[in-house]
Amino acid sequence: MDYNDRMKLHCLSSIQVWLRTAALAANLVATTRIAPADEPDYGGELPRIPAVEPHEALASFRLSSDHFEIEQVAAEPLVASPVAIDFDADGRIFVAEMRDYSEQDKEHLGRVRLLEDTDHDGRFDKATIFADGLSWPTAVACANGGVFVGAAPHIYFLKDDDGDGRADTKQIVLTGFKRDNVQGLLNSFHWGIDNRLHGATSTAGGDVHRPDDANPKPLSLRGRDFSIDTRTLEIRAESGGGQHGMSFDDWGRKFVSSNSDHIQLIVAEDRYLARNLFLSAPPPRVSIAADGPQAEVFRESPVEPWRILRTRLRVSGLATGPIEGGGRAAGYFTGATGVTIYRGDAWPAEYHGNAFIGDVGSNIVHRKTLEPDGVLLVASRAEARREFLASRDTWFRPAQFANGPDGNLYVIDVYREVIEHPASLPPPIKRHLDLTSGRDRGRIYRIKPKEFKQRPPVRLSGAAAPALVALLEHTNGWHRQTAARLLYERNDKSAIPLLMELAAKSKSPLGRMHALRALDGLRGLNIQIILGALADDHPSVRRHAVELTEWLPESADVTASLLKMAADENLLVRYQLSFMLGELKTSERTSALAAIARRDAAHPWMRVALQSSLAEGAVDVLADLLADVSFRRTEHGSEFLQALARQIGAQNREGDIERVDAALRALARATSDGQVVRSIAVALVQALAKGSGRGAARQEMLLKHRAIAEAAGQAISQALATAVDAKRGIAERQQAIEALTLAPFTETSDAFAILLAVDQPNEIQWAAVAKLAGLRDPQAAELLLDRWSGFTPRLRAAAIEGLFADRASLDRLLTAIERGGISPGEIDSTRVQQLVRHNDRGLRERAKRLWAATPKRDREEIVRQYQQALNMKGSPDKGRAVFRTTCAGCHRAEGEGHELAPNLVTVQNRGPDAILLNVLDPNREVNPQFVNYLVVTKDGRTASGMIAGESATNVTLKRGEGQSETILRGEIEELTSTGMSLMPEGLEKQIDVAAMADLIAYLTTLK
Repeated sequence: MDYNDRMKLHCLSSIQVWLRTAALAANLVATTRIAPADEPDYGGELPRIPAVEPHEALASFRLSSDHFEIEQVAAEPLVASPVAIDFDADGRIFVAEMRDYSEQDKEHLGRVRLLEDTDHDGRFDKATIFADGLSWPTAVACANGGVFVGAAPHIYFLKDDDGDGRADTKQIVLTGFKRDNVQGLLNSFHWGIDNRLHGATSTAGGDVHRPDDANPKPLSLRGRDFSIDTRTLEIRAESGGGQHGMSFDDWGRKFVSSNSDHIQLIVAEDRYLARNLFLSAPPPRVSIAADGPQAEVFRESPVEPWRILRTRLRVSGLATGPIEGGGRAAGYFTGATGVTIYRGDAWPAEYHGNAFIGDVGSNIVHRKTLEPDGVLLVASRAEARREFLASRDTWFRPAQFANGPDGNLYVIDVYREVIEHPASLPPPIKRHLDLTSGRDRGRIYRIKPKEFKQRPPVRLSGAAAPALVALLEHTNGWHRQTAARLLYERNDKSAIPLLMELAAKSKSPLGRMHALRALDGLRGLNIQIILGALADDHPSVRRHAVELTEWLPESADVTASLLKMAADENLLVRYQLSFMLGELKTSERTSALAAIARRDAAHPWMRVALQSSLAEGAVDVLADLLADVSFRRTEHGSEFLQALARQIGAQNREGDIERVDAALRALARATSDGQVVRSIAVALVQALAKGSGRGAARQEMLLKHRAIAEAAGQAISQALATAVDAKRGIAERQQAIEALTLAPFTETSDAFAILLAVDQPNEIQWAAVAKLAGLRDPQAAELLLDRWSGFTPRLRAAAIEGLFADRASLDRLLTAIERGGISPGEIDSTRVQQLVRHNDRGLRERAKRLWAATPKRDREEIVRQYQQALNMKGSPDKGRAVFRTTCAGCHRAEGEGHELAPNLVTVQNRGPDAILLNVLDPNREVNPQFVNYLVVTKDGRTASGMIAGESATNVTLKRGEGQSETILRGEIEELTSTGMSLMPEGLEKQIDVAAMADLIAYLTTLK
């Protein structure tokens, strides 16, 4: 029987299983959970899918272009469970074999294999076990004549000292990486243009240190990646935070992938963001896919029977976890991995710089083209309604990719029957699956043009310095990268004159850039070389030259050149310069920063770069830009000026505040821009008022500084009138409510009482509740509790943030519950958890008494009660109204709502059952990306939300209604995960069965 016949039988079997499960689903829905001892045997519904033998595997693939062909360069028994590869300087492949995936974490079955092509035909025919006895190896990189291997919690250095192909040296060089999640381990080692070995930390994080350090100071890597100096083993945190997959383009721009968010760009370096402790920067990891994070994919493989059965059991309540529903367990990115930029020279030019991403659950390789989008990039699907590479074999698992010495792209296929986190497999299914099946199998492919002619083997390990320097101009990225690595490792100073000549005279911009970077690695950069590079014709060379000035001795000529480059014609050069100017000591740097702001502040990330350089000098730039009438009257100009004012207020330096006061007085005298003056004063005063003891500082400041006090007073008076004026527009009233927080609550309580009335528009009520919640005033808490009975669920969720902010407000909340004014069941489970574990004993004991006496609703029973909604004909129009009222705080559809939770367009791939379960039982299985966290600040305030990003200086939380809060790390006392979904339980109190049918009808019509 050939491959196609076997796949037809496989598809037929899957269809038959689906039909049987669909017929049984209605009966199972009403069934109660069966005790494990009486657990039914689903073995008959779980036929094992046979592996496709290596010699038949190529028939399972379809490439989108007839120009290419796929070739198997290694397969079992030469390789098993490959998860990462790297080519050494002589073209040999080192393979990290994760044979102990996924649950054999104590058996130490992992290996590093060495593959060689002895007859130079492009296919590897010799395999040697280079090292074994590793646990969960996930990354490998060649360096220093050996390999660095990531196998959490360690990074090892392995080296063959006697030439027999086996490692003699086995040294743990770093340790402390976490290994809590088998699908969230450190991965993706790549040599960077900065002469460092970079790696992805993934979701597990860790506190990493050298084991030979007698007094270690662990480096926290949660939410960040890392890089290593391979000569000194010094480790540094880097911006990142993706899950599995990381790579660079030719110019060093960094890309990561994260589960369903398949391509993200790192837009700012951690070290820059860390300089300004008062910068509330957004997360530097930005999704750039034009078709959204959970983009549609077009698999050609059949859905595995176990996925279909798991969906059925989850719908019926017999198994926990999110529904994959609708009889279709795929169709969008669920396991994006290995994002890699093609940097070779064997393919047609239009493919150079494209991004390739695998989806191990869909058995496909996806391709994206990249185009500039300001300081960002936008990644667009390259093939319409098909994938670059798709396999009909469900065992095909493209986990990573590599650019090869021959200029082609290599695909690393773990090749497993099941690739799934074991915790997400229900026991009745899991016992019929063999999670070790395939650990003795694995393939490596290369994709090449059909007319490709095999090239001579590379032999760079013995190449002399002149040959390596010449290779920095090579058209193939692998050659440039390998030559740069070898030059750094050897630290051969004889290469410096050759590199200087290359930097000055090469016709290749990439060659000139690599020469600069190599000189930096050899400590051979000088002022003349940098001055020439700062004036280079190519903007990317200039951009790298700007960055490299950071490590040069101070030079008047370099400083003068950098200041002039504020007028550079290229946006990315100015972007890098905006970061770099923060390193200059000259007072003239603020004028350059202001000049860039005038030109580029419309770009949000440019504003971040500028402010990162203004830990000192923010008041100078603010005064400069305030004098520019055209700038201050633009929306982006106003936003940037307010950001600077907030920083100045947070820094609370008397001299700076005096200068702001003087600038505002001058502006008030010279122009009629009263709104600009007020907005600056409001931002400054609000920042001053944040934190312990700042209220007194604010009052003292208002007494001293007339312009600020007058502007704040005018803003408050205007806000009091505007906020309650029903004739004003919603946006204008919301802005006024924001300004009410400048005054003590005793002056604004009457206005807030009006704003909370039931006849007010929902948007106005919500804005008022949100501001009251942020006041941390016991009297404001009393007002919220007094109006609680008239609040909608969305308003109550906003009020809870304020009622949980401090002990006094919590005391009032518990008192209201004890008196019967509020039902304990109205408080969501995440906050109940916080209360019963509170560090205040009195609050903790009261909470335990209250919720111990409260009956808990059975989520499974609720789901069963609502099953009838699946058989009702709902109204999409009514469902739209349900969505706006109940869901729009965290979801966005048809241009309405807030994009906080997963994209609802993907509901087309999940089906009605999924909607039902996710609405009614959101904590059945929680995607780590949407877990709710609690932050306790040093002044006793609490905040909650999902972590949208982390940097060296802050943590960003996101909540419903588009709320986002960035908290400086220096203010954080405690940060803990609740382990629960951001989506609250209890929505059945707002959505009855008929409304659920309407909501499902609406969501399943979204396009």
